[in-house]
Formats: sequence, C-alpha cells, structure tokens
Amino acid sequence: MNNIRGIYSNGFGGPDPIRPQKPAGSSTPQAAAPPGAAPDQVEISPIAQLLHKIAQLPDIRAEQVEQIRQQIAAGGYETPEKLSLALDRLLEEYQTG
Repeated sequence: MNNIRGIYSNGFGGPDPIRPQKPAGSSTPQAAAPPGAAPDQVEISPIAQLLHKIAQLPDIRAEQVEQIRQQIAAGGYETPEKLSLALDRLLEEYQTG
C-alpha cells in the first residue's frame, strides 16, 4: 500500500507504476557491520529446549507399558535386581550428563 499516493490539492493521485523486483543476487551489497558491533545472537528458551528433548524421545511401546502395569499391580515389579539396575542407570546418566 505504500505505492498509493495521497490526495493532492489539484485532484487525486494515482498509484505508482508497478516495477519488477530485482532478483535476489542483483541487489547492492549491504554495508558491513561497524567495527566493534555486537554479532547477532539467538537465544533458545528453556521451554523450546524441553520441547526439543521431548521430540527426541523414543516412541512409547504400549505393550511393554501394559505388561509393566500388570507387574506393578501384582506386586512383582520392584525386585531388588531391578531397583539396583535402575539406580546404576540413574547414577551413570548423572555422571555423563
């Protein structure tokens, strides 16, 4: 809309003629940033970082989840061996993370 002229005292002005845009490579080069200018930076929010991590999680295996739910309900899921393995994995992840 910036190509439309306003109303003049002697009548109405018409739109500016339509001119083809310059191809992307033919524009004049932009001036370099002045010395000492801060470079552009991108900051990713904590929520975006969390969503990225969630998107990288493996798919849920519904059959395995149901099997574990049944083991928990029956009281046979939390064995000393499984608890020890879970603790070892947690400690390993903590040390590498």
